[in-house]
Amino acid sequence: MQTINAFRGFRIILLLLVLFFVAGSDWIGRHRSLSWDAPIWVALYPINSDGTETVSNYIASLERDHFSSVEQFFAREAKKFNLSLERPIRFRLADQISTLPPAVPQDANPIRVAWWSLKFRYWAWRHANYGSAAEVHLFLQYFDPKINPTLAHSFGLQKGRAGVVNLFASRNMVGSNQVIIAHETLHTFGATDKYDVGSGLPIFPSGYAEPNLRPLYPQRKAELMGGRKPLSEQRAAIPKRLHAVLIGPQTASEIRWVKN
Repeated sequence: MQTINAFRGFRIILLLLVLFFVAGSDWIGRHRSLSWDAPIWVALYPINSDGTETVSNYIASLERDHFSSVEQFFAREAKKFNLSLERPIRFRLADQISTLPPAVPQDANPIRVAWWSLKFRYWAWRHANYGSAAEVHLFLQYFDPKINPTLAHSFGLQKGRAGVVNLFASRNMVGSNQVIIAHETLHTFGATDKYDVGSGLPIFPSGYAEPNLRPLYPQRKAELMGGRKPLSEQRAAIPKRLHAVLIGPQTASEIRWVKN
């Protein structure tokens, strides 16, 4: 028993030392990334999350060009805020990985959430095979829509500059997949959600693409961090492509595209 406890204590100490190192490099990386004096590289790691042949074939067909529309979206939106970079966010398609990330806790217990966050950041650090070649690491969990018609929430963490994005392995869902990737990417830069967690409806005015539109409904586009396009006070539609999405001024301020 003493040997087991000693080994467990050693593992915890080792984990904390690694996380201390990761936190230090993370602070430096966040400071540089939000200066926007050079393009920020985001590495994308595909994962076959349900182990099916359908997902395996889909991942095998992925190329970097599959994500160029997301780069173009950020370039278009950055230009609106007079950012000098032509393409502020760039994507690299990394190697597929086979290990699943730690499961997100089902409750909001702060101790469990904190421990999960530490485990995830350590897991991401171990599996980020692009290392220093990228400053943000997104793990793309692909699912067969015939087996998994609904997916769990994705997440992106500013601390650790990493996230897990749950996506459908379907050509018909490429547009909505790109919207989710863009949304989680901005989370890693400090952008906050602008929708009500209970209802999923965008919060007025920050979660509306055009809060000054008259009449207010239906909105013509969705604000990226608002998540949906408001159709009425009680209804909103999930955008199916990035052309139906924009970045609002509050989000731009949070990621420092606008200087306060």
